[in-house]
Amino acid sequence: MKKFAKIYLAIAFLVLYLPIFYLIFYAFNEGGDMNKFTGFTLEHFSTMLGDGRLMQILAQTFLLAFLSSLIATVIGTFGAIYIYQSRAKYQNALLSINNILMVAPDVMIGASFLILFTKIGFELGFASVLLSHVAFSIPIVVLMVLPRLKEMNADMISAAYDLGASQSQMLKEIMLPYLTPAIIAGYFMAFTYSLDDFAVTFFVTGNGYSNLSVEIYSRARRGISLEINALSALVFLFSILLVVGYYFISREKEEKA
Repeated sequence: MKKFAKIYLAIAFLVLYLPIFYLIFYAFNEGGDMNKFTGFTLEHFSTMLGDGRLMQILAQTFLLAFLSSLIATVIGTFGAIYIYQSRAKYQNALLSINNILMVAPDVMIGASFLILFTKIGFELGFASVLLSHVAFSIPIVVLMVLPRLKEMNADMISAAYDLGASQSQMLKEIMLPYLTPAIIAGYFMAFTYSLDDFAVTFFVTGNGYSNLSVEIYSRARRGISLEINALSALVFLFSILLVVGYYFISREKEEKA
């Protein structure tokens, strides 16, 4: 059984990562396409770094992911606390409402935001994309923080109040430090969701703003450029560093807790 599980896991990883490594491999191709590898070069990385528009869009994408994740983490954390402290008969209803954006198709969510912004006369651009990303990131944070809350010993909270702590002091000294690993996990999850989102962003970008995923899609329609391969390689490397950083940060927080 273990041998079968290992084989299955190896095949799953192969299917997931082989296309990515294939893409990265051709980022170093001296030729201009992905038909045949003719030699090693860093020219495509140089071209990518010299593309002012692409670098601006890359910076905008990371800024968007950072801001939307930060806002969603704050809202989602206190939302999870509110759900946890709600009466039992309301918790399932609140969780169901929270999970709607998790199970709804991205195309439907994007179209809904587009209709909403159009109806209220909200200009499409960075702000509309930011609000959309915050909205679909909040449920992710809630689902990361809430299980940690349920594991928390309620006696810790009661003891804090018995010792005369106010609600803000209890949050600052007891609850939030305990929730820190889950909050960090929620932030990183929201960050990655924002970074690679296409469907929702495609609907709400407007003409004056572009996201990395939308830009890659637009360029891919005109033919795959190895400049995009080079960009994908750097983003993939950043994702690995993000995962490694999250692992060490969360492990450190768990040890302190």
